[in-house]
Amino acid sequence: MKACLKRLVSPKKVLAGLLLAPLLLTACGKDRALERILATGSITVITRNNANCYYTYREQRMGFEYDLAKAFADFLDVELKVTTAGPTHQLIRSLENGSADVAAAGITIAPPESQLVDFSTGYLPVEQMVIVPRENTRIKSVRDLAGTTIHIRRGAGYENTLRRLVQEGIDVKIKTAGNLTEEIIQAVAEGQIEATVADSHIALLSRRYYPDVRIAFSIGQPRCLGWAVKKGEKALLERINEFFKIIKKNGVFDSIYNRYYAFVERFDHFDIKNFFDRIETRLPQYERPIKKAAEQYNFDWRLIAALVYQESQFNPWARSFSGVRGLMQLTEATAEEMGVNNRLNPKESIMGGVRYLRQLHDLYDSASEPDRTLIALAAYNVGKGHIIDARELARKKQLDPNKWSSLEKTLPLLGRPEYQAQIRFGYCRGGEPVFHVKNIWTYYDILRRGAIEYVNEDGD
Repeated sequence: MKACLKRLVSPKKVLAGLLLAPLLLTACGKDRALERILATGSITVITRNNANCYYTYREQRMGFEYDLAKAFADFLDVELKVTTAGPTHQLIRSLENGSADVAAAGITIAPPESQLVDFSTGYLPVEQMVIVPRENTRIKSVRDLAGTTIHIRRGAGYENTLRRLVQEGIDVKIKTAGNLTEEIIQAVAEGQIEATVADSHIALLSRRYYPDVRIAFSIGQPRCLGWAVKKGEKALLERINEFFKIIKKNGVFDSIYNRYYAFVERFDHFDIKNFFDRIETRLPQYERPIKKAAEQYNFDWRLIAALVYQESQFNPWARSFSGVRGLMQLTEATAEEMGVNNRLNPKESIMGGVRYLRQLHDLYDSASEPDRTLIALAAYNVGKGHIIDARELARKKQLDPNKWSSLEKTLPLLGRPEYQAQIRFGYCRGGEPVFHVKNIWTYYDILRRGAIEYVNEDGD
């Protein structure tokens, strides 16, 4: 502190010294990061540049950790600045040297990291999952890993868990590489390597992109992801913990989580494989009219493609038992309302279906994204009336009618006899729109992944 104040000893600068003292304490002392953040009006968060933390999509910066960090910056009412690093030790070094205030990068709260930095309360429970090629049916338990070479990302916490297995007498060979975990999972899917390990939320999501992998089992103890700050920054840590407590209670955390990991538990190997086949063989025929309609009505064309596949699997002759027809499975009444003369004409069907989705989306402007889109997709499937009933039931049950998580609970109730007296638009198989939405969101996520761009430069 003396060194920092030495330049202020001039009598002419006593007043300036008094005014600047708080900022200098920030630069030289501990437990001052929050004070400096609020004084400067900006916070620097360091994260990883990957599909689970931070990337750009359609020229928009996003990612699970990025969105959480943006929400935290808004909570503090400061500007968010982002920088990136790779291995955990680089993240920690940035905290120690003051080039970053918070590390938000999917770091597991565990030694040795917990001895080097202070962690927030855990915000996402995870398990470390062993991932093998789907055709490998031999590896079913930890003991079956004997003789297996497991590739992991260099600097990942999985290495400590694997080394404990070796100490317990299981002959596991560990190889580390600089690749992203997702790249290593892809290598497993392609049969290039025997196995890898990933946190459960990453493993579950990766099955969508690489259906030829199998999640075998978990190893080690369940843990939590946490944000890290420099040792001794108690005030900042307290604000982070307060932030997570608030967003867990008000639904903001769930909304951000669902933006990236919604329905990850749902996985049908044959369905996903079929989808990959159809986007190669059938989607190209309809990609141009899908993009045209999506642009006209301000939707991501990949969402529309996912909807078309769910409705008809890109079959323009598709017909359901209820009489809806065409790529977008329009009823006669909806087709007439949307100006569609021939439901079997792909261009007309797509334009009419997207026009209808836009009308539905506009109805639910009190909901925020992604809930607004999810509710609109459900209405596309089951009709506006049943959504009105489901939202009214949500209100009666003291659930937020603008949250898709609420309608997931109330839509299935529309088919139960004890609720018929409480609804205006009659019986419906309410479980179907829930399944419908989950499918579309899964297909959309798969298509969207191909357009992810990674942000390599520092700053935001």
